[in-house]
Order: sequence, then C-alpha cells, then structure tokens
Amino acid sequence: MEIIVRKATEEEKELYSKYSTWNCKVSEFNWTYNDRETCVLLEGEVRVAYGDSQSVTFADGDFVDFPKGLSCRWFVTKPVKKHYCFH
Repeated sequence: MEIIVRKATEEEKELYSKYSTWNCKVSEFNWTYNDRETCVLLEGEVRVAYGDSQSVTFADGDFVDFPKGLSCRWFVTKPVKKHYCFH
C-alpha cells in the first residue's frame, strides 16, 4: 500500500473546496482507512508513518491519496486544515 502525495492542481483545489473540512491541532494518533480518502491540505504539516518503515510528509497545497485498508500513525507537526472526500 502506498500513500500518494503531489501538488494539487487548481482544478482539484476548486473541486475540493466544496467538500467537508477537517481541522486538527498538533498531535499524534493512529488511524485506519476503511475507505479510500483523497484530500487537499489547505494549512499545516503532517508526517504519516505506515508499513514497516515508510513515511510521507505533506503540507499546504498538497493533494494526498490514502488507500482503503491503510493503517498508519499521523504526526501533525503544524495545525492542519484540509478538504477531504471518502470514495
């Protein structure tokens, strides 16, 4: 399983602005994705650790794709605000 991180396109930013918003303060927590989630990060910075020793970091302006079934640990290093969609 792989988390895909890349810069969001202008079209994605516009589309995702219509979706729900999630905010989170600096924190650490475990999470499992029961469905695929895609999101556009508006603010903040996060490192997500998963698998044996994999991790990704994402921040303002990034598009992130989390696969269904992924178990991971979130390390929110700067307060987060994102638009997201479950598929």
